Order: sequence, then structure tokens, then C-alpha cells
Amino acid sequence: MRSRPLSPRSDAVIIGGGHNGLVCAFYLARAGLKVRVLERRGIVGGTAVTEEFHPGFRNSTASYTVSLLNPKVIADMRLAERGLRIVERPISNFLPQADGGYLKLGGGLERTQAEFRRFSTHDAEVLPAYYDALEGVAEVLRDLALKTPPNAGGGLRSLLAAATQGRRLAAMPLERQRDTLDLFTKSARAFLDGWFESEAVKAAFGFDAVVGNYASPDTPGSAYVLLHHVFGEVNGKKGAWGHAIGGMGAITQGMAEACREAGVEIELDAPVARVLVEMGTAVGVRLESGAEVFGAVIVANVGPRILYERLIDAADLAPDFLRRMAGFKTGSGTFRMNVALSELPDFTCLPGKAMAEHHRSGIIIAPTLDYMDRAFTDARRFGWSKAPIVEMLIPSTVDDSLAPPGAHVASLFCQQFAPVLPDGRSWDDEREAAADLIVETVDAVAPNFKAAILGRMILSPLDLERTFGLAGGDIFHGALSLDQLWAARPVLGHGDYRGPLKGLYMCGAGTHPGGGVTGAPGHNAAREILADRGLFGRILGRG
Repeated sequence: MRSRPLSPRSDAVIIGGGHNGLVCAFYLARAGLKVRVLERRGIVGGTAVTEEFHPGFRNSTASYTVSLLNPKVIADMRLAERGLRIVERPISNFLPQADGGYLKLGGGLERTQAEFRRFSTHDAEVLPAYYDALEGVAEVLRDLALKTPPNAGGGLRSLLAAATQGRRLAAMPLERQRDTLDLFTKSARAFLDGWFESEAVKAAFGFDAVVGNYASPDTPGSAYVLLHHVFGEVNGKKGAWGHAIGGMGAITQGMAEACREAGVEIELDAPVARVLVEMGTAVGVRLESGAEVFGAVIVANVGPRILYERLIDAADLAPDFLRRMAGFKTGSGTFRMNVALSELPDFTCLPGKAMAEHHRSGIIIAPTLDYMDRAFTDARRFGWSKAPIVEMLIPSTVDDSLAPPGAHVASLFCQQFAPVLPDGRSWDDEREAAADLIVETVDAVAPNFKAAILGRMILSPLDLERTFGLAGGDIFHGALSLDQLWAARPVLGHGDYRGPLKGLYMCGAGTHPGGGVTGAPGHNAAREILADRGLFGRILGRG
């Protein structure tokens, strides 16, 4: 027997108050729908939040850098007017090298070419053509990001969508079509080997291919993940990355403000235990408290694996759908740490504790593609890398609100760490040892790092799942492999944000165009919901 609903029936109930859930809620409410967002944690924002992790020290807890957030979403939600400010990195990356040298990437084409000449004249000369090739394909991805993929078996409407979206690809010069094929099918190493000769240069670009990707740079398809990380922009500069002042929570707090102004009801500490289904239709949700909430549509901002394996009774789903979802790949191999520091890292290859441009860049400890490959093979065999891949960002170098005067916070984004440890071991038992190894890895290139640590926050793959609802700790809600992209994300036949049950929709990173703080899945899902309700013009007509 059902308990009494928490409130009158809503037009839409959204499971999860992460950024995509907030974006979806905003567009639905702006079109006149009564929308309710249910967030499991006591803070809105999902993985894009800013929290105090050590007394006096705040940081972006999980998501930690911004580029992919869609400009249309920023404009429609008036995030800049709500205080969002993004500061670009002076250079994109800084890579200490095993021989005691270093490579800097970014700061403009001519500067990067000059840097590359220290390693290879050839690589400096081909760099403009490489950028052009990447940008040519990235522009197509930007164009597709806010489009709904054609749905297999969707009739004339889907055929027209496929023809329209395919026209852009077909119109590309043959050279660009070849680049597109390479990026979607080749390994990162094979793709980069076709352009560059320096191992340091290939590592500088190849790092993007393993971010959130539990794979080797030799894995076929890993070149696409490299591309996925370059189709964003910051302050109108394509491919740039930056820091949100106030941390990533500044983005979602602005989104929550826009939602509330539009009339969205956001409920915190409201974890959903079950999607309620009647006669093949999703009609509501039951919270872990036992209370029930009902809506005309149920919109899931949780990942597909969590949704279909934990929140919906298997008896309500078709056996073939369940079988295919059982094969949906999750687990990004990611380990996150937030560290409070008494001083800036002093790098052996570029000494000095005074703030410099490399402290404000993405500091990458992964000097070669071979290093990245060994990290993956180690993780497959032992559970984590003996020499892990580490990207360190120090956002307090551009935002002094995050740490006390003279002190700093660092975000450590680390690969490769098995989503599930071999031999029945638990991340609860191994997390501290893995964290210690990460610290030693950074200390090896910046020998004052370990001694400067005042406190740390550890998020193993299991911690990421428990805290943020990321299955296997997957930061993208599912692997960005060719069989899980576009119309096949999360599964062919449901790539248009509509679930296998009437009234069920998906708006999270497990749908097109995938992971990262983009807002695109939330935007696109809202459009489809409104179209099904005959309100399609409202989302288009107002931005």
C-alpha cells in the first residue's frame, strides 16, 4: 500500500540534482511545467560542487576544471549574470620529463611551436595542420552536441534526423572525413604517431585520451576520448580550459538559482530507492525514506547502470534490454584526491616555490605514451598503477578564496585504478595505500610536496560511487567507446533520451554527447520532453 505523496503530482520529477538535472529542470520549468528535483546529497550540484575538505580549505570535490559547458546553456541560464566567472589557464599543460627536462603546452601557436622545437623541428612545423585537423572534427561535435541523435526504429522522423546530421559529415572535405574516421576508430598512439615524432609531444596530447578512460593509449578508439576533451571552449576560445572562480560549485549554484527563479522545487537529502511503474509506464519514485513522489514524466539524471540495475524492477524491463544494459561498460579507472598545501610544489625540473605560470596550468605526470600504457596494464593486473598517471591543478593560484593566505589547494586527478579490485580486495582497505603512492608520485618530481600536505580528501572508485552515484566510479556515467556514442548511448533504440518505459526519460552523461560538465544532455532531454507534450516551440522560442 502506497504512502501519501510528499506533494501534489508534478509535471516532471527529476532524479538527481547534478548539473544536467538542473539544466533539464530549468528548461522544463521555463516552458511552464511544474518540476521537482530530488537530490540524494545535502548539497545540490552532483559532481560539480565546491566543499570544505579541510578546515579553511575548499575545493571542487569531484569535477575540477571547465571547458565543455555549452555556451547556450550559460546564456540561457544567465550564469555570467549570476556571478560565474571562468579564468583561463595561461598555458594548458606542464609535463615534467624523466630526463629532468619539461614541456609546456599552450600559450598560443607560436609559443607552443617554439617549445616543440626543443624536442622536434618536425613536430613544430606540423602543429598548425594538426590543430586544423582536430578543430575541423571538433566543430562537427560542437554542432551535434545540442542535437538529438536519430533513434533506430524511430520511423521517418529519425530518418530525417539522420540525414540532416549526416549532411555535415558528408559535406566535409575528404581529408577531414579521413581525420574523422581516424579519431573515431584508431588508438591514440596510432593517431599521434601519424603526426608527431617526439615522445614528449605525443604524451602532451595523448594524456587527454586516457582522462576518464580505463584503457591504454594503444586501445583502439582511445583517440576519440582525446577529441572529446577538445571540443569545448572558455570565454569564446575554442579548446581552452579554465577554472571557475569559487570552484565548480559556482556553476551549479548559479544553475540552482536559475531553476528556483523558474519555479523548480529542489529537495535535498532525498535519495531515490525505486522508480514506480504501472502498466509499463513510469509514474513516480519511492524515496529511501518510504515517501513517494509522482509525476507525469520521470527524468533520470543518474547513470544508465544505476537506473536500470538498481532503481527499476527487472520485471518491468524487456529481457533483451536488460541483457544489453548488462553489457554497458562503466568504470573510468579514476581516483580523485583534494589536498591542502602549506606551499606551492617546487619542481626539480623548474625550481621555485614562487607562483609561476606552470603552477596555474594542468601539471601532468605521465611523460610518455609508454608510461600511460604501463599504468593501464598495471591496473589490470594489480588493481592500480605502480606509477600512476596524475594531473594536478592548483586552483588557489587563481582563486584565493579557496585557501588561507599563503596556502593552497590542489586537485589530483589520477588514472589508472581498477573500478573493481582483483582477488576480492576492497577499496575500503586499499584506498590509503593508493593515495600514498599518488603522493609519492608527485613528490618524485616536486620533492617538497609530501611535506607540504596539511590534509587530504580521498575518493577511490568506490568512494566516487558511494558519494556521487557514479557506477564503478565512472566520471562519464559510461565509457566513451564507439559502441556507446551518439545514437547508441546508452543503447541503440534509446539514444533519443527516451527510456524503454512510457514516461521515462534520461538526461545525464550516459546519453549523448557524453560526459563532462556540458549541460547538453539536460538541454536535449528537456527539448524531447517538451516535444512529446506539444510544447516544443517554448524551448526554442525563448532561447
